[in-house]
Amino acid sequence: MIDPPIESVETSVYTVPTDSPEADGTLAWDSTTIVLARVRADGVTGLGWTYGPAACAAVIGDRLAPVLLGRAALDIAGAWRAMVRAVRNDGRPGAVGYAISAVDVALWDLKARLLGLPLHRLIGAVHEEVPVYGSGGFTSYDDRRLTRQLVHWTQERRIPRVKIKIGESWGADPGRDLDRMRLAREVVGDEVGLFVDANGAYTVKQAVRVMGEAADLDVRWLEEPVSSDDLHGLRAVRDAVRPEVAAGEYGYDLAYFRRMCQAGAVDCLQADVSRCGGISEWLRVAAVAASHGLQISGHCAPHLHAHAAAATLNLRHLEWFHDHVRIESMFFDGVLDPTGGSLRPRPDAPGHGLTLRRADAEPYRVG
Repeated sequence: MIDPPIESVETSVYTVPTDSPEADGTLAWDSTTIVLARVRADGVTGLGWTYGPAACAAVIGDRLAPVLLGRAALDIAGAWRAMVRAVRNDGRPGAVGYAISAVDVALWDLKARLLGLPLHRLIGAVHEEVPVYGSGGFTSYDDRRLTRQLVHWTQERRIPRVKIKIGESWGADPGRDLDRMRLAREVVGDEVGLFVDANGAYTVKQAVRVMGEAADLDVRWLEEPVSSDDLHGLRAVRDAVRPEVAAGEYGYDLAYFRRMCQAGAVDCLQADVSRCGGISEWLRVAAVAASHGLQISGHCAPHLHAHAAAATLNLRHLEWFHDHVRIESMFFDGVLDPTGGSLRPRPDAPGHGLTLRRADAEPYRVG
């Protein structure tokens, strides 16, 4: 069959405890939930996922599956439009957007597998390698744990870019933020790119003051110094500090990213395939960024992003995020190796190249 119909759409939900308590500037957590979507046609299954609440699975089953069943499996654009239209009265931000994203990735994976192509070749690769940065450095870590993680990334994995969390307790302890930045710079040395992420914890002037006091540390990337909803605040920080300012991980539709770019709020736009609307919307977001002379960086979930990133001309890098790397390594065969600072999508495996190890995932299943 040249273009088989979609036969089934299935979901499963897993909650995985973190390997230690984790926190950033504005949130603390001790587990992460992954929602898997499987779309089947002509005996072939495409796999996608998102990191979000279990409610995503209900959205997929109740809203998205009914408009996908029987549709041509290769018609991803039509399927994406049908999903977005189906949730008009539910709203795309949050769990609904996560659900669309997971299914869209599954559709792209399915199409590539049906055609026997690696996903980055199906989309149209422009990069053989995708740069990554090590990301974690949670505010809940003590100095010993932070040092061990930084050494793992920079010395054992030879990743030349790392990011830690700052803005502890909504910016209540900038002194500790500065101490942790100094420790990170001491551990990684002068040549490694040091990135920090406040997760919207600071006020504008607080962010400027903290970066001013950290001027000797050569911090190169400042993520969400203030709330990503505060475009004027992001622009004010961007105009006042030396590090590049980045934001965008909470974008759920194209208009959000357009507004952020038009406001001059960022030096590099972030987007998250697991939230923004999947690979379909990621590619359009990248085009919006390019139209404003900006590069795009993939937020978290590195194995969801790797193939789309390899097909994105204005790519900066991807986030090799501790939580998601750990889960993806636990659950899937075919995971990629960041050693040397880049991912190399496999040229010999169809789709995104990952397969679920059901027996390993099953103990964490919650729905």
